[in-house]
Amino acid sequence: MINVGVIGTGFGQKIHLPGFQHHPETQVVALWNQNLDKAKAVAEQHQVPHAFNQLDQLLSLPGLDAVAIATPPFLHYEMAKAALNAGKHILLEKPMALNGGEVQALERLARVQGLIAVTDFEFRFVPAWQRCAELLREGVVGKPRLIKLDWLVVSRADPTRPWNWYARKDQGGGALGAIGSHAFDMIYWLFGEVRSLSGQLSCAIPQRPDPKANNQLKPVDADDTALIWLELADGTPVQITLSSVTYQGRGHWLEVYGDEGTLILGSDNLKDYVHGFRLWTAPAGQTLTEQEIPKRLAFPQAFTDGRLAPFIRVVDHWVNCITTGQNAAPSLVEGVYSQCLMDLTHQSHQERRWLSVPALNTLV
Repeated sequence: MINVGVIGTGFGQKIHLPGFQHHPETQVVALWNQNLDKAKAVAEQHQVPHAFNQLDQLLSLPGLDAVAIATPPFLHYEMAKAALNAGKHILLEKPMALNGGEVQALERLARVQGLIAVTDFEFRFVPAWQRCAELLREGVVGKPRLIKLDWLVVSRADPTRPWNWYARKDQGGGALGAIGSHAFDMIYWLFGEVRSLSGQLSCAIPQRPDPKANNQLKPVDADDTALIWLELADGTPVQITLSSVTYQGRGHWLEVYGDEGTLILGSDNLKDYVHGFRLWTAPAGQTLTEQEIPKRLAFPQAFTDGRLAPFIRVVDHWVNCITTGQNAAPSLVEGVYSQCLMDLTHQSHQERRWLSVPALNTLV
């Protein structure tokens, strides 16, 4: 049994806690929140024996093996570094940190310490996405000619949604970090490395009310829409459109057009970003046909919140890596690459030009 401490009680309480409690080889023994009363209340609600608001106290808890970090991204680097220096394996939420240098430093530290560091790229564990990966490896589209990834959701379209860290670029907020981190990992996982990149970022809602300041409007400088163009290592063009402010947005769709056929994977479910994916293929010149997702890929158990089932698979992956002592994808190595592409998107937007992307083996 792996004893886990959960750091953060937002996403940590909604997904990490029940995910670890569901997995047969993990148990949550401690929680952290900067507010001790909140930490104790959540711990009591979920029958977790220890609650802390001091990270060093959690990390020095006897018998603690690992920690999951689900705080806002501006806290990730120092927390993850402290955990690794304390000899704990880490599961790190995305965006992994504020910049690539921080993620590289964490990945190197994990290697030096001989510890397992995994990133929560849960789409790799969603059945429809796994079947998509299989079909692409089988050559269902032949050589790709064009790849399109659209992710258009409504999560921040309401301008009255409160101002918080997500509105601040300097704290890791924005659509690029929240969903672009996944998008870049999807492209790398399914199609390989990127040769060059161009990006444009925008913010459609420049002010939001701060409930901690009598709903006074505060400035927003984090992106809520991103347009990104990639050239893969083999020259294939990729177009990515991300937005969190699209009323009735089309949802999450991947389209792959090749010299031998087409593959389309998508979901128009705007309330749950995991439930609802369907998959279609068509040989060249023929009509699209929906593909059944094999039962062997199905989740053993479905949950009301679609995020929980793939997270449990991430936990299973993490446990296997800890048990074998071997990092495997998606590890923090893939997190380094995703963060590199996010950094270059910001740089490209600022400089208004295409940028070359370094090879992954030069980053880790």
